[in-house]
Amino acid sequence: MSLPVTIALPQSLTHETSAQALDLLGNRLLASASSKHLVVDAGALQVFDSSALSVLLGLRRLTVAQSMSFEVASLPVKLQQLAVAYGVDRALGGRTD
Repeated sequence: MSLPVTIALPQSLTHETSAQALDLLGNRLLASASSKHLVVDAGALQVFDSSALSVLLGLRRLTVAQSMSFEVASLPVKLQQLAVAYGVDRALGGRTD
């Protein structure tokens, strides 16, 4: 059984930085594709908009393409609320720990 790969989100993730962030995080994920489980650590995330959801969903799509499971840890409450408002909370399956 392989160990999970943890990728940390940056402190700020907005429309202006989301495409670059997804490229960078996606490359980290692909470099660790030997694992079968990705944990995205959102604990450092402080400044964000709905583009952060796009990044998380993009990472989820990459994990599905790599036959990996996907988990979000430490999702900020306000981002959880945005996910509910946009109807993507189940796709993210975020933990609040």
